[in-house]
Amino acid sequence: MRQPSTLSRFGPVLAVIVAVAAAAGVADWWDAPARLSVHGGFVDLYAYRHGGRLVLDGLPLYGSRDPQTNLRFTYPPFAAVLLAPLALVPSWLAAALWTAVSVAALAGVILVASRALGRTVSGWQVALLTVGALALEPVWQNLTFAQINLVLMLAVLVDLAQPHRRWSGVLVGIAAGVKLTPLLFVVFLVLVGRRMAAGRAVLAFAATVVIGLAVLPGSAKAYWTHNLIKAGRVGPPENSHNQSVFGALTRLLDAAPPRLLWLAVAGPIAVAVVVLGALWWRRGDRVLGTGLAALAMLLASPVSWSHHWVWAAPIGLALWERSRWACAVWITVFVARPLAWPPWGEKREYQWGPLDHLPGNAYLLAALTLAVWAALQLTRRAEPRPELVPAGSPRS
Repeated sequence: MRQPSTLSRFGPVLAVIVAVAAAAGVADWWDAPARLSVHGGFVDLYAYRHGGRLVLDGLPLYGSRDPQTNLRFTYPPFAAVLLAPLALVPSWLAAALWTAVSVAALAGVILVASRALGRTVSGWQVALLTVGALALEPVWQNLTFAQINLVLMLAVLVDLAQPHRRWSGVLVGIAAGVKLTPLLFVVFLVLVGRRMAAGRAVLAFAATVVIGLAVLPGSAKAYWTHNLIKAGRVGPPENSHNQSVFGALTRLLDAAPPRLLWLAVAGPIAVAVVVLGALWWRRGDRVLGTGLAALAMLLASPVSWSHHWVWAAPIGLALWERSRWACAVWITVFVARPLAWPPWGEKREYQWGPLDHLPGNAYLLAALTLAVWAALQLTRRAEPRPELVPAGSPRS
């Protein structure tokens, strides 16, 4: 008997999710102007539309700010080209489409991760898990700000959870062309032995650079020379919502750390975590392995806002298969949002006492704790769990 296609089994549920998300996006958009100076208010969508408008008008990409939010466009030129269609539609429609796409991407992540973990899930299970994932602070912040992280996470996870696809690696390269930090997954692909996929990722990324140079030569030159290494260009690095090693050091030292100190601390940590992720991936758990690589990316980046930590969702699914207690603790951290417990914003992080740094660096500490736990678990498991290795797939 012919098996039903993925679209026929999940299409109706996905359609409901997308429709509800679109409606929520429009409803939230009406209230957005009142919240632009606080949190959310689709501020990043405003910035994306501003960048797209500059592309369409042939103006310099990095020399102006969005008049409504006072934000600059900070992504590579290719991202502005890709996002330009958002500037062609009314803002309410852009909000609806962006919210729907983001929630659909979250559902896609749940589906891809579940299948990679060897679980058979129905459409309604995907829907329930998707709704449950909305409780995670990185996820709802991503939707409130109208960020792009959920879409990029899906692209990366598809490539790394399904490595034997013909064009595996291309989505990683495109994701890196939109936001540079996914370049770390190219290294990860090499570490797990997928060198052809790594090569395709490099070529895809190079193509995004060429497109940016061809469409916006002046802006591309400015980005790849002056703007690339300015960590502060995307916001104050001391803010508690910056859960990177650089952010933690800034809060500890009451000033941005010297570059050599940052590299000396963040470099070895990121290398250790990405290698650990590669070992888990090779042992058969591609979701946890990819998630650890994503944590290495977040720890190494100068600025990793809390809404960048959407990888908490697939990591939670992977932990559920390994340890219910570890999963419960992990999910609790990202639902409770401890980083907002101490006073934050307007440089109040510089007045933190010793105890404030524990909740104030909660995501970073959770990532480091997970890495230690994963390393200890790895020493106790000589072989991968059979149910986590897709049938017919090599284990190396």
